[in-house]
Amino acid sequence: MAAKWIETLTGSLEQKKQYKQYKARIEALPEPYRTAAKAFERYFMYYGGITDGDTIVKMLGDFADLWERAAVDGTPVSAIVGDDPVEFAETFTQAYGGTQWIDKERARLTKAIENAEREERK
Repeated sequence: MAAKWIETLTGSLEQKKQYKQYKARIEALPEPYRTAAKAFERYFMYYGGITDGDTIVKMLGDFADLWERAAVDGTPVSAIVGDDPVEFAETFTQAYGGTQWIDKERARLTKAIENAEREERK
């Protein structure tokens, strides 16, 4: 019962555990994969804006899998990300959908405009 109460305040403890495991996996990567993965992770945090914890944990787990496999196979970073690392990052995060911060703002904007139009018709 206490765990449920704590999770209500802090979020899923299981997701926090999975996130810590993800971070450890990225730290364990050899160079240059670790540097590339960390750079993408930073971009994901700014661009992705995914608010659903399950989606984030799934995406980051798959991301770690990608870099671990590349390291084992010796795949060059450029072969993974292509010519445009921004396009790679944005396509990767878009594949996971989920609720994003911008969705809330889109709904807020739409509602504000609808309210303004109602006022205008009075």
